Amino acid sequence: MATYDLEEQEQLDELKTWWKMYGNIVTGILLAVALAVAGWQGWNWWQRQQAAQASVVFSALQNAAGQRDAKRARELAGELIDKYSVTNYAGMGALLAARVQIDAGESKNARVQLPWAAENAKDPGLRDLARLRLAAVMLDEKAYDEAMKQLAAEPAAAFAPRFAELRGDIFAAQGKFVEARNAYDLALTKFDALAKDDESRRRGAYKEVVQTKRDSLGTVK
Repeated sequence: MATYDLEEQEQLDELKTWWKMYGNIVTGILLAVALAVAGWQGWNWWQRQQAAQASVVFSALQNAAGQRDAKRARELAGELIDKYSVTNYAGMGALLAARVQIDAGESKNARVQLPWAAENAKDPGLRDLARLRLAAVMLDEKAYDEAMKQLAAEPAAAFAPRFAELRGDIFAAQGKFVEARNAYDLALTKFDALAKDDESRRRGAYKEVVQTKRDSLGTVK
């Protein structure tokens, strides 16, 4: 029994010695882990709160869009961008508000919202869509070089045909018909490369529009 007590005491002494050497380090690590967990939970809570509040503003924006209230839509989109830029609602709001502005003949306001969405929207698809719409606005304004810059970076596959088509439209507007024809050909190729899905019929109809644009150019050189 005495031998067992001696061994137990030696183990306790070794533990005390080890704790003196490494206790502060262990305590620091445990504290850091606890703070990290608390911080992560707090961040997730804050994100959920932001998303919940942003959804309310976005719902109001949808109502304004339905009523074609360009001023109200612009204000609500600004609120989403200013207060809830970390949410997907900000990018969606900027795109929706820009569409309302364009429909109201206020493309200058759209040119404020679309660049923000093109650079800052959380979803890559929203960024591609914003670049596409911004380039279309620039085409209408005959800002051809600026429009081409928006289409320079390769988009996601789903947007590739439309990017190529719009490049064709820009070239055609500049009288560069060979380049336009090549761009339309690329758009048609991109359409063919897309996998078949539930949108295949709609894409087929859209492809016919691009084909018509391509055919209207004939074999110009």
